[in-house]
Amino acid sequence: MSFKQEQKELKRPDELQKLGQQALPWMEHHGRTVVFGVLGVGALGLIVTVAQHLGDRAELKAASGFGAALTVLDREVNSTAAPKEGEDPPFRSEAEKDAALIAQLTEFRRSSAGKKATVNAALPLAQAMLRQGKVAEAGTLVDEYIQGADPTDALRPIAYEAKGYVLEAQKKYDEAIAAFDQLNRESKTDFMKGMGQYHKARMLELKGDRAQAATQFQEIEAAAPNSSAARLAKDRLAQLAAQGVSVVPPPIPTGFTFIDAGR
Repeated sequence: MSFKQEQKELKRPDELQKLGQQALPWMEHHGRTVVFGVLGVGALGLIVTVAQHLGDRAELKAASGFGAALTVLDREVNSTAAPKEGEDPPFRSEAEKDAALIAQLTEFRRSSAGKKATVNAALPLAQAMLRQGKVAEAGTLVDEYIQGADPTDALRPIAYEAKGYVLEAQKKYDEAIAAFDQLNRESKTDFMKGMGQYHKARMLELKGDRAQAATQFQEIEAAAPNSSAARLAKDRLAQLAAQGVSVVPPPIPTGFTFIDAGR
């Protein structure tokens, strides 16, 4: 499955509605160089998330500024559409949109240095940096978010996914697996259910252990049925089978009885 197809799969409305925010994981680019997809989070939702931990007016002002910076994400990408009256024109490309987002978040973090919202802004900025192939800068920003964000922040699982992708881009596959394992532990909702295991299986595949990767992919359907992770894992299994990897059906649960439809 291609990068774009994985992004389309993960954008399914049933998954996004559960979190109440838009979140697109980033994946592979330049061969296996990993680039994180847009963390498309509605400005209002993030303001609320940040504001839960803020008390004084300066922090609230910073949270509002963070939301304003993220309004760039609401503008569509369309190279042919004419601007609508009273609205900002569409971006001509995703790269142009990324550049605008980076500019907005960088200026926000400069002008609101030391505020809680600047820590939260590190995550979407890291994602935009990764899409530009700036892996080292993105890794620094992800670590800043993980170390400084509230331990109960709903976006922490996405941050560990981002950390895993940074390490994957650096070909540090064992460390990436550790980050994806942490993603599993941090996930408290159905939104990212199974994604840590899915990415762990990808790392095993990249390390050359395709048989173990296939086993991991197979286990996702039972661990996270009907999820984006399960759908992506099914596609990966099909690819491995096409490459000659033996894909053994999962064992029938104890106590399960087959019913012969022909009887």
